[in-house]
Amino acid sequence: MPGLVLFGRRWAIGSDDFVLPGAFELFVRLVWWIGILVLYTVHKGQFNCPGGGLLHSYLLGLIILLASIICALSALVYISMQGTISNPGPRKSLPKILYTRLLLYFPEFVWAVIGAVWVSDNSVQCEKTVINGVIGTVIASWIIIVFTVIGVVIVFDPLGGKKTFYLPDGVSRNLESSQSGQLLYNVKSSATRVWEKRIRLLCCCIVQDDDHRVAFTSIAELFRSYFSDTDLVPSDIAAGLILLHQEQDKMENCPKEPEEVLCHSPSSLMTDDLDVELENAAHYMLFAAAAYGWPYYVYTNPYTALCKLNGDCCRNRPTDSDITGSDRHNFHFGSILKITGLQYRDFIHISFHNKIYEIPFFVALDHKKEAIVVAVRGTLSFEDILTDLSADCEDLTLEEVLENGFVHKGITQAANYIYRKLINDGILNQAFTIAPEYKLVIVGHSLGGGTASILSIMLRNSFPTLRCYAFSPPGGLLSKSLADYSKHFIVSVIVGKDLVARLSMPNMEDLKRRIVRIVANCNRPKYQILLRGCWYEVFGGDPDDFPTELDGRNQDALTQPLLAEESLMVHRSPSYNALEEESHLNSPPQYPHLYLPGKIIHIVEECSSRRLCSSDVKYTARWSNETVFSSILISPKMITDHMPDVVLKALKSLSQEHGSCLSC
Repeated sequence: MPGLVLFGRRWAIGSDDFVLPGAFELFVRLVWWIGILVLYTVHKGQFNCPGGGLLHSYLLGLIILLASIICALSALVYISMQGTISNPGPRKSLPKILYTRLLLYFPEFVWAVIGAVWVSDNSVQCEKTVINGVIGTVIASWIIIVFTVIGVVIVFDPLGGKKTFYLPDGVSRNLESSQSGQLLYNVKSSATRVWEKRIRLLCCCIVQDDDHRVAFTSIAELFRSYFSDTDLVPSDIAAGLILLHQEQDKMENCPKEPEEVLCHSPSSLMTDDLDVELENAAHYMLFAAAAYGWPYYVYTNPYTALCKLNGDCCRNRPTDSDITGSDRHNFHFGSILKITGLQYRDFIHISFHNKIYEIPFFVALDHKKEAIVVAVRGTLSFEDILTDLSADCEDLTLEEVLENGFVHKGITQAANYIYRKLINDGILNQAFTIAPEYKLVIVGHSLGGGTASILSIMLRNSFPTLRCYAFSPPGGLLSKSLADYSKHFIVSVIVGKDLVARLSMPNMEDLKRRIVRIVANCNRPKYQILLRGCWYEVFGGDPDDFPTELDGRNQDALTQPLLAEESLMVHRSPSYNALEEESHLNSPPQYPHLYLPGKIIHIVEECSSRRLCSSDVKYTARWSNETVFSSILISPKMITDHMPDVVLKALKSLSQEHGSCLSC
C-alpha cells in the first residue's frame, strides 16, 4: 500500500494499518466509557461535596467525549478493514475520519488537564471512590496521549514533505534536461542525508573519525538506492514476508530441480571427504566461537560462566606484549582458554582491538591438529556492523586468477588489516619459528568467516598448504572467479536457512521484487494476513492458501509486471515519484553477483515436527553449490541458524554420529 498522505506529506503508514491498533484502542475506550458511565450513574446524586459541581461537569463531559471518540474509532477501524493492500479505493474516505479523530485529541487534552488540576486540589473532599475513578481517568488519558505522540514520531517520514520530490506536470521526464537532472540530484541528496543522519544517530555512542564518516556516507547511499524505488510501508513488508514464508512452506514438498538433486548426490569419494571435513570443521569451530570471548561463553553457560571466569581469569595470562586492546578483568582471554581448552603458552598473539575495518583475532598453536590457527571474530559491535554494511565492491588482483576478482569492500579492508599484522609485525614468522612443521589454518564465523576467507586468499601464495574454514560467511563476498579459485583450500559451512549466508545485494533485490509481487496481488486485507500469519508462526498448522491475482494466469503472462505491482514500484505517491525511465523490475542488475567462498557444506536439521522439535535433533550434511543460496528463504530459524552455538551444536552432532558409526 502506498504511504498515507496526510497534512500534505507522506507518512510511513498505510490506510489499512489502523485496524489492529484502532481495535485495541476501541476496546480500551469502551471499557473506560462503561466504567465512567457506571461511576456517574451510581454517584449521580452525591456531588454536593466541595468541588462536586466541577466533578459532575467533568464526568458528564468525559462521557460525551468518550462516546464521540468511540464513534470515530469505530468508523476508522471499519473503513481501514476495507479493500486490499494494492486496492486502497474503498478506503479513500479514511483521511477525513482520521482528521476527525485527531481533532478529538484537543478536547481530550483539555479534559486531561482539568482532571489533573481537580485531582491535585487539596480542597476537594468528595467520596474516595469518585476521586480514584477520576485519577484513573486522568492517568489513562495521559498514557494514550503519550503513546499517540510516540506513534506519530515512529510513522513520521522525513522525506514525506520534500517539495523537491514532486515532478510538476510541465517538467520533462528526460533526465538529460537540466531541470530534471537537478531534481534527480536533489532527491538523491536528500534521501542520502536522511539515511546518514539515521546511521549517525544509531552510532552516536562510538568515537567517529574519517573512516566512520566515509562508511556512513557509503552505507547511506546503499540504503537510499535500495529503498528508493518502492512505496511500501513496514507493515507491507511484514505481510510480504509472512506470505512468502507460507508460500515457501507449501513448495517444500514439491520435487527438487534436477541440478539440485545432482548436487546433493555426491559420489562415495566425496562422502568420505565430507566426513573428514566435518570432523575438522567441528574441531575448528571451537576456535571461531572462542574468538567472540566472554559474551559467547556467558551466552552458552549463563549460570556458571561468571563464577568460573572470576575464579580462573587472573591465574594465567600471557605477557602484556602478547595482547593488543582492552581485556578488562581478563574475561576475554579467560573465556578463550575455557572454550578452546588450550594453555596460555599456546597463544602467539591476541588482539581485542576493535574499530571499523579492524576486528579482533588471535593466533594460537593447536597441537592436536598440528596447526597454527588464526581465528577471526565475527560481528559483535557497532564497528563490526559498519564493516558488514560497507558492501561496495572493490578489485582484488591475484596472479593465479585469470580475471580480476570483485570482493566485499568492508570485509576486504578488515582482511588487509589482519594481513598487515600477521606479516608486517612478524606474528606468523614467530609462530612458524616455534612450530615450523605445523600447517596454517584460518577460521572465523560470520564476519570473521568472510574475513578469514579473503585473508586466506591473500596468504595462499606464501603458504600453499593453507586451509580455511569459514562458518556461516556472508553470501555477497567473492566474484565467481575468486569463488572457484578458493574451492581448492576453503570450506564454508552453512546451517539450515541461514540468512547471512544468502545476503547479497542481488538476493536482496530479488527479495524486494518477490515481496512486491506477492503483496500487491494478494486479494486478502492486510489485517487478515498479519493475524493468520502470526498464528501460523507461533502455533504452526497448514499454510493458508491466500487467493491472489496470480492464480489462473499462464506462465507467459507472469513475465510482465502486474498492474498492482507496477503501482508499488513505479506509480508511487508524490514524494516517491519514479525519476528513472524504466522500472527496476525490467532493468539489468545494479550490483555484480558475489558468491560464498570455497566448497560449501550445507547442514540441514531433520525433525518430525516443523515447529516444536525434540531435544534430540538429527542433522544431515551434504556438499552443495552456490546456486542453492541464490535466494533468501523466510523462516523463523533464518536468524538462529546463523548463531555460532547452533553451528557448533550441529557440527558436534554430525561428528559424534560419524564417530559412533566408525566404532560400530
